[in-house]
Amino acid sequence: KPGMWVFPGGKVESHEHDAADERVGALRAAVRETHEEAGLRLEPSGLVTISRWITPEVSPKRFDTWFFLGVAGGEQQVQVDGGEIVDHRWVTPESALEAHHRGEARLAPPTFVTVTWLLAYRKAEEAHGALGEADLVTFRPRICPTPEGACMLYPGDAGYEAGDPGAAGARHRLWALEEGYRYERS
Repeated sequence: KPGMWVFPGGKVESHEHDAADERVGALRAAVRETHEEAGLRLEPSGLVTISRWITPEVSPKRFDTWFFLGVAGGEQQVQVDGGEIVDHRWVTPESALEAHHRGEARLAPPTFVTVTWLLAYRKAEEAHGALGEADLVTFRPRICPTPEGACMLYPGDAGYEAGDPGAAGARHRLWALEEGYRYERS
């Protein structure tokens, strides 16, 4: 969406598809899109898969998005093209979330959750190692309207199957409220 702060990404082109492993096609697209959108060159072998986001069946436009994490090294500089991207910032997870909560940087739910995960790590290399070894998390949101906004339930949440944010038990959800987002995972 215009005005959102997001990671580089886009559509997997026909020549990037891999019939045996759709993650491979997404990885190829991630490398290409990062170069096209931000001018950064990444090595596929340096990226780890950390999550997959699939929009709800009720969404008018469906997406199946893979998130990869890499460590940008060397002297590469982000190139703002004024079309795909109009600005960029290198920020810490803390400052990205603070800017979001102040209304200065709008983050889409997948970006918000990913940045929240990164809070647990002091250095990019630590996040790369830990998240690269973790089980892949697939997000298939069930959106439940609430009087205060919405609760997006993800697989693993006690209320996911029934679409019930009030269900007792494990939590894996994002609250999208008037005062902002709040991510919970137990």
